[in-house]
Amino acid sequence: MVEVGDRVLVESEKVGTATRSGVVTAVDGPLITVQWDSGSSSMFVPSAGCLQVTSHDPQAEATDSS
Repeated sequence: MVEVGDRVLVESEKVGTATRSGVVTAVDGPLITVQWDSGSSSMFVPSAGCLQVTSHDPQAEATDSS
């Protein structure tokens, strides 16, 4: 399970689309919110095998407002 503050990599299901990285800012059951390194954010349910947790940032938990 992912947790708020986890740094993640998400593989694209589209050929030719780059892997995205960011920090999990909210978790609601299977729905997660990620603040991407590009500055945008997304809410989604990751498909099997597309999400990889690479580290954990405790500071992200402190700034989480949910």
